[in-house]
Amino acid sequence: SVAESFVSYDTKYPQNGFHEQNPEEWWEAVVASTAKLLQKPGVDSKNIVSIAVSGHSLGVIPIGMNGELLTTAVPIWSDFRAVEQAKLFFNGISQEEWYSTTGNGFPAHLYSIFKLMWFKSNAPDIYKNANKFIGTKDYINFLLTGRLCTDFSYASGSGVYDLVKWMYQPEYVKASGISADKFPEILPSTEMIGTLLPQVAIDLGLPQSVQVACGAVDNSCMALGAGCISNGMAYTSLGSSAWIAVSGSEPIIDCQKKPYVFTHCIPGMFVSSVGVFAAGSSFRWLRDNICINLLSEKEPYDAMTRLANQSPIGSRKLIFIPSLAGGSSLDKSPNIKGGFIGFQLGHTQNDLIRSVLEGISLSLRIGLDVMQNYSPFANDMLIVGGGGRSQFWRDLLANVYNKNIVETKIGQDAGSLGAAAIAAVGVGLWKDFGKVQQLHVEKSRIMPDRDSVQKYEIILRLFRELNNRFADMGDLIEQTNW
Repeated sequence: SVAESFVSYDTKYPQNGFHEQNPEEWWEAVVASTAKLLQKPGVDSKNIVSIAVSGHSLGVIPIGMNGELLTTAVPIWSDFRAVEQAKLFFNGISQEEWYSTTGNGFPAHLYSIFKLMWFKSNAPDIYKNANKFIGTKDYINFLLTGRLCTDFSYASGSGVYDLVKWMYQPEYVKASGISADKFPEILPSTEMIGTLLPQVAIDLGLPQSVQVACGAVDNSCMALGAGCISNGMAYTSLGSSAWIAVSGSEPIIDCQKKPYVFTHCIPGMFVSSVGVFAAGSSFRWLRDNICINLLSEKEPYDAMTRLANQSPIGSRKLIFIPSLAGGSSLDKSPNIKGGFIGFQLGHTQNDLIRSVLEGISLSLRIGLDVMQNYSPFANDMLIVGGGGRSQFWRDLLANVYNKNIVETKIGQDAGSLGAAAIAAVGVGLWKDFGKVQQLHVEKSRIMPDRDSVQKYEIILRLFRELNNRFADMGDLIEQTNW
């Protein structure tokens, strides 16, 4: 990248199931980060001709009849207040048919339509006064240009979107009880939706002539930025959560394991993914609770992986189930709990650390196997996200996946690159998305070791069985009151 800037904002958890952010803080972050960027060497505002925004999925931001924000506390993707609304919806709609149509493989109540139903039932004034409910990046686009719209990738996470027809499904909209006119129009990611409003241009320090592309949801921008622009191209993202995504001209639909699907930024393509909710967050938990002695190190995570490297493959028969944030669609039950099994007095801190990374990697391998049943994957697997900086973890994944693990200079910037590519293609600076791959200059490549691969294949069989048993135990815990 030419330059980058980071500004954080808070997530609040006012009650069980409520995960909220303030959209006004998103805008403050846009203004602040743009100001920081314009101060960096090599950045000249006169050279900026287009902008594209990406944002987290499954958001619902109510915009009033006069363009006003109707609440400063909006549910984010992980908010699960709408469990009852989802149950009501599926009283009249087959959940399996709904998944097959929408590809919405996250727990159903996370999807936007059920959050809209919650607003209608629990905040009727907001629902009544809303002109449109739009997505996260669509809110920023609205402030930039004054236009209310979304793109196909974001709409595909609405819970009422037909992947095959590329449109809202009227039957699902009707079943939800939400007025069809509450949904924004859908446009291609690369369509230019306007130029900067005069005051916005002043606030951002940018020319008013800057054009704004419709942009895309984070999952699709990440896939584009990772260079997944043709069939079977895949990447693994290692962050707080971790996932494997593959691009293809057909969505991967599996009614048992439920890969979650978004339409791609590229017309006619899809991004199908499976994930582990608590990946990097499990490693962070380990750092903060078990590896307190390493917190004073300059790079605690590096110190942890050095210790992990001193434990043998299989962590001396210590297995970690990485379900500290509940179950994903890969698990037998959403009630699954995380934990270690196989503890003995002889186990050391080294074994615990390695076991956590192995457990996350083996969970991802289960997802990889599901996806490869439907779509042939290339032998190379690109790694993006903060966890990809660890050579130990990349080496581990090469052996667990039995694939070449490729690290490029893009690193953590795949999502930003995807958004930038949308802006570049949309405004005509690039003729197509092929240039994204040219920017992925290979930094390292790790080949699987045959002996290690064979050992992990044995461990994988045990891990699958233990994972199912942890799911059963999770159900038992939830059924027991004390």
